[in-house]
Amino acid sequence: MMQALLQSLIAAELPVLAAHDVTMWGYVVLGALEDQAVRTQNALAEAIGADKTRIIGTLDRLQAAGLITREPDPRDRRARVLAITERGRAVREAVRARIQSNENRLLARLSPADRAGLLNALRTLSELPREEITGAGRP
Repeated sequence: MMQALLQSLIAAELPVLAAHDVTMWGYVVLGALEDQAVRTQNALAEAIGADKTRIIGTLDRLQAAGLITREPDPRDRRARVLAITERGRAVREAVRARIQSNENRLLARLSPADRAGLLNALRTLSELPREEITGAGRP
C-alpha cells in the first residue's frame, strides 16, 4: 500500500518541481539547507542519505540557478560550505506550498480522527533514526 501511494505522491510532485526547474534531489537539498543554513557538501550528503559524489551535479545546477552558494570553508579550504539563497528559499517555499496543498486535498478525504492518527504515525516513524528503519547493524 505504501509503495503505490508513494509512487502516486511522487508523480504528483514531479510537475510541481518541473514548473520551478528543480529536481527531487534539488528540492531535498534546499530543504536540508533551509533546516540548517550552513553545511559542508560531505555533511549535506550524509544528512540527506546521498552519495557525496553523486550530488555534485545537483549542487552545480542549484548554484547556477542562484538557489544556493558554495564557498570555501575557512577552516578547511578543500571543503565547501553550502547555504541557501533568498531565491532558493522562495523556490523551496513555492514548491512546498503546492505539494502541501495537494497533500491537504488528499488528507481531507479522511475523518479528522483518521487524519490526526495518520499524521501522528507518520511523524513518529519519520523521527526514527535511519538505522532503525533500514535495520542496519542487525544480525
